[in-house]
Amino acid sequence: MKPVDYARAACDMMMRRYSPQELPPEGKFYYHQGVFLSGMQKTAELTGHKAYYDYIRSWMDSVLDEEGRPRIAQPGELDDIMAGILLFPLFDQTGEVRYRKAMDVMLSHLLRIPRTSEGAPWHKTKLPFQMWLDGLYMAGPFCAEYAQRFDAPDIREFMRCHVNVMLSHTRDPVTGLYYHAWDESGTEKWCDPETGCSPEFWGRSIGWVTVALLDDLDFLEKDTTVYREILEHARALILTVLKYQSEDGRWYQVINRGDHPDNWLENSCSCLFTAALCKALRKGYLGREWMDAAARGYEGVIHSMEWDGEDIQIGQVCVGTNVGDFRHYCARPVRVNDLHGAGAFLLMCTEMERLLNA
Repeated sequence: MKPVDYARAACDMMMRRYSPQELPPEGKFYYHQGVFLSGMQKTAELTGHKAYYDYIRSWMDSVLDEEGRPRIAQPGELDDIMAGILLFPLFDQTGEVRYRKAMDVMLSHLLRIPRTSEGAPWHKTKLPFQMWLDGLYMAGPFCAEYAQRFDAPDIREFMRCHVNVMLSHTRDPVTGLYYHAWDESGTEKWCDPETGCSPEFWGRSIGWVTVALLDDLDFLEKDTTVYREILEHARALILTVLKYQSEDGRWYQVINRGDHPDNWLENSCSCLFTAALCKALRKGYLGREWMDAAARGYEGVIHSMEWDGEDIQIGQVCVGTNVGDFRHYCARPVRVNDLHGAGAFLLMCTEMERLLNA
């Protein structure tokens, strides 16, 4: 099977499991649905399969009111911004004004979130002074595309600030990896009181960053400072992550501690890292000498898949998690065919397909 065939199998499996309106958490405008449906959108672009476009639109119509406001959302959380990236292709395909209004609604939600002393948004209003790596994926690509489409340099600068503040405070100078979270106040129970950083390098949080930075670049003008900054961040991080790729081809839940018996190979971060590597190769951000690493990442995930009749089973995926220590991450439950895993799998398969076609 080609990568796009695996992507179609995953889309079709999820469509058999859930009507658009039933995608969990049901009725909420949220990143769980956003990451899965963004992968479905990429699959639709490759295949032209109208049922995928219709499915995405049906979900969006079920969660927005007539004025483009989410029926259920938490306006003070970055997680509730991410699905906004689906609004741009929907508006292009339909011209429906409600989708254009919804873009501004989501932007207004984002800009109301409190910020650090350096101007970057907290991850959630209810978590004062905390920034999580995940937030760069939840807000960055939405801001980058909005800024490009509507000539909004202030929103581009907001995105740039978010990236630079987040990465400047969480980068470990020894490994080059990024800690999952940072607390500016230095008071949260999980943080180092001197640096404010959480103690571990959680795979999926770093995976979100690799994908987000490359998506940001799609909407930035070359030969600008912000483009060069984000490209440098992306290249450096991907090359750092490649140092921790396992013999299996995948990456561990806590990616730098693969030798610990409690650690385990996790598929969503492996998909995200592989997707980012494939895109970086396709775009020419990295040299072709890294093609083998991309192939090993892809094959590692594919070989871990199982089938239940015609339904692909995307397993070994960590459920959502808060910030914690090594034991916390390694003890997290795993799920099969949850939206995190299915979405990351679709991003990987579609990027591998595009790379092979290029």
